[in-house]
Amino acid sequence: MKPHQQLCLGLLLLCGGGAAWAAEPFAPTDESLKQYQCPDWFRDAKLGIWAVWGPESVPMQGDWYARHLYEEGSRHNKWHLEHYGHPSKVGFKDIIPLWKAEKWEPEQLMALYRKAGAKYFCMIAEHHDNFDCWNSKFQQWNSVNMGPKRDIAGEWQQAAAKNGLRFGMTEHLAASWWFYGAAKRADTNGPLASVPYDGQDPKFADLYWSDNDKTDFHYYGTNVPPAFKQTWSNRITDMIDRYHPDLLYSDSPLPYPDEVGRQVLAHYYNDNAQRHGGKNEAVYNCKQVSEGRWVQDLERGVMEGINPHPWQTDTCVGGWYYDEKVLERHGYKTPAMVIHMLCDIVSKNGNLLLNFPPRPDGTLDDDELNILNAMAAWMAVNGEAIYGTRPWKIFGEGPSRAQKGGHFNEGKLKYTARDIRFTHRQGSGQAHQGGTLYAIALGWPEDNQLVVKSLASAAGQISDVALLGHTGKLDWQQTAEGLVVKLPVQKPCDLAYAFKITAGDLLPVPVVYDNSITPDAAGRITLPADAAEIHGTTPKYEHGGGKDQIGCWADAKDYVSWNFKVTKPGTFAVAVTYSCAAPGSAFAVEVGAQKLAGKSASTGSWATYRTDNLGTLTFDKPGSYTLAVKPKSPPKWNSIGLKAVTLKPAE
Repeated sequence: MKPHQQLCLGLLLLCGGGAAWAAEPFAPTDESLKQYQCPDWFRDAKLGIWAVWGPESVPMQGDWYARHLYEEGSRHNKWHLEHYGHPSKVGFKDIIPLWKAEKWEPEQLMALYRKAGAKYFCMIAEHHDNFDCWNSKFQQWNSVNMGPKRDIAGEWQQAAAKNGLRFGMTEHLAASWWFYGAAKRADTNGPLASVPYDGQDPKFADLYWSDNDKTDFHYYGTNVPPAFKQTWSNRITDMIDRYHPDLLYSDSPLPYPDEVGRQVLAHYYNDNAQRHGGKNEAVYNCKQVSEGRWVQDLERGVMEGINPHPWQTDTCVGGWYYDEKVLERHGYKTPAMVIHMLCDIVSKNGNLLLNFPPRPDGTLDDDELNILNAMAAWMAVNGEAIYGTRPWKIFGEGPSRAQKGGHFNEGKLKYTARDIRFTHRQGSGQAHQGGTLYAIALGWPEDNQLVVKSLASAAGQISDVALLGHTGKLDWQQTAEGLVVKLPVQKPCDLAYAFKITAGDLLPVPVVYDNSITPDAAGRITLPADAAEIHGTTPKYEHGGGKDQIGCWADAKDYVSWNFKVTKPGTFAVAVTYSCAAPGSAFAVEVGAQKLAGKSASTGSWATYRTDNLGTLTFDKPGSYTLAVKPKSPPKWNSIGLKAVTLKPAE
């Protein structure tokens, strides 16, 4: 028998044999898996909280520590050398025993998550570090044998059940076959050059999986060893059979692009159906278009519009694993961004899974607790507009929208009081007939008047408008411009505001937005960071802690732009306001064929700004224009925090 045939046979036996599949709802084929229906509990839940927590949290240096510590000269490598020693002697195997979880109180945390609005909870079962945070029978490197010596998964599951939350487990194992490739190297310079790192020691081969030294990120591929596929199948199936999670998440497309992943997935669905009287209530997330076979997950991203199938965004309030320098490196999401993302995602048929990374001892820091408290306060007022709702005919209106859906686009999202998201609670009758429509404003208009252009008089007749959390009557009317609501003096909450609209069947009025920035009364054109369109994946709008900028700009191929209007032709002086910790980065300001060169200087911190005058641009006629700020490399692009570009009529 050939190796791949042996693998398939082993999996068949593991999952109960081919004859059993014939009597079960799901077979390991794409066609059979397409009968999957996302359960209502998930579609109603809308919000889950995730704890990305394990031995990689011990150094409190953020994500991927288990690999980066072996990358010579990296931030993690330098930190490891200073605090633990050289990776030829002290590697990740020695970090694992330091994870003690000594202050971890899962029931107390779960109560906080429930109060913040979560309807399901996910724990990380194993990360790429190849360590199982549960009582694994196929991996000795697990939390019962080592570190806390506790069944982390089992205790999380019990706490979730006690608090009425559905329980999910996330597996990141598919990348582990190459993740420790760097651990098989040695320094190229210094006193320990050529001394092998501990990943080359055969005693630890079951932790440091292979001798693969790839530096790019491979979830799977044709060169994945068959033995590792078997390992993945054994451990994930064992996890399913032990804990029967309501939700199972793979940090990858379906592992693997052959029969292996489909066999495990069919087993998961069938196991769940058997436990629920023949009805499958399981949710499987992976980073692949679902076509109805599972629930697609987007990492740190959103859809551009309403998706026909339920989907999920997974993201984090900060970094994935706890980072003691999070506020210095990139900061936490503000409560406003969390709630605005939730409203946007729900309006498009999605759920939000939000990670609050615990410290290694199992506690959350004050900033994380403040975000949870803000979420709890908002949900107490507005949960009616979120839970159990479905998308309306359009997801919303307003100038802020994702130009293209996908992973890692959340940094491009900048919501304003003109941005409105719709959710719908179905009444009796056909789809969209009757029921309740919610219009959620992602800000409070400065003039205390909300205009919902999609609900102008041409949309159909509205009979009542109420503001959740406000007990009084509202002054409102439908006009040709839109549904115009005079807002009360007192806000019912912070962050976003849900209006409950009673009507028959409405047909939204098409709305076209011109996001061009216009000159002020003096002819000055200000292009602020929060209005920039981001091109690429690394730049992000940062606000809070003294910051108001496009930051995290790691890739010199990425750039930002603004559309603006010139009403009076002439010459304009151009100035750029920025922060910079590492000076010397060259950039260009471009409008058509006109270009101005700039070069950053140090401002002392990422929250301290400086303004440089770059020269002039001339516009021969009024009209619409686009201005772009683009890195120029070489020299090396060190990033800037771009606060604004201003164009002032030259005297």
